[in-house]
Amino acid sequence: MSYPTTRVLAMLELLQARRELTGRELAASLGVDERTVRRYALRLADLGVPVEARRGRYGGYRLLPGYKLPPLMFTDDEAVAIVLGLLVGQRLGIATGPALDKIRRVLPAPLRDRVAALRETLGFTLTPREAAMPDPAVLFILAAAARDRHRVRLTYRSWRGQDSERELDTYGLVFHSGRWYASGFDHRRGEIRTFRVDRVTTVVPLQVGYEEPGGFDVVAHVTESLAAVPYAHEVEVVLEMTQAEARRRIPATVATLAETEGGVLLRTRAEHLDGMARMLAGLGVPFVVRAPEELRAAVRALAESLLRSAES
Repeated sequence: MSYPTTRVLAMLELLQARRELTGRELAASLGVDERTVRRYALRLADLGVPVEARRGRYGGYRLLPGYKLPPLMFTDDEAVAIVLGLLVGQRLGIATGPALDKIRRVLPAPLRDRVAALRETLGFTLTPREAAMPDPAVLFILAAAARDRHRVRLTYRSWRGQDSERELDTYGLVFHSGRWYASGFDHRRGEIRTFRVDRVTTVVPLQVGYEEPGGFDVVAHVTESLAAVPYAHEVEVVLEMTQAEARRRIPATVATLAETEGGVLLRTRAEHLDGMARMLAGLGVPFVVRAPEELRAAVRALAESLLRSAES
């Protein structure tokens, strides 16, 4: 690549970053005079890049609004960072496969091969999540509503397949375990509720504003709501550990934790008590089962299984 061409591309990068710069600013950044900057602008126009030049005291150069940037102009480090981010997102349940394929196709051959090697050999300790990607248009409308503090009317489909219409003051969005959630004040129920965004079939912005309650933690509310989802068994166990240690080791989506005599009271709901027994044993601390009685039997069965394995 010739030296002038490198500077033309450098000018494009500057305009991508700032959108509008004066001729003097561009000349100083590129190490050329303003006449050369004008030639570079014409060269970019010849290449199909819509650079607009404005004359006058406050004139300058800018990319026209709505211009889609060229396929790829990243350094090696930037390209690797983007690919890694997309790979992690895919592991979390975000549908990043098409974006990964597009980036792979436009990478220079040497870098494409290096990124392919990284992609093929990279291992994760993170368990893959099943994606439940909502309609992007719905996601964007809810995000704008949360940012601008205006109400929306949405149609929500329950897990039973029944549709209901709601008016929602959206306080925020949370991505958790492969799913998107919107939390806010549901005017139909008259309380703060959490909704899975992939179950929102339609959403319409309303010209009604609202004020978010001070100190509201949308992430905490969503995780606590998910922890309270009903299951077959109500579980109460006292763990002999500090609350700080318990919070580090037990996610808020798994259980609620409270200080009590002798340690920390864990409250949760469980569908399968054998899994709960394994979780408690994995903490590696003494514990006392308060409820249900069936959990004691599950712990005994796990202990007997481990003892048989140790003796075999």
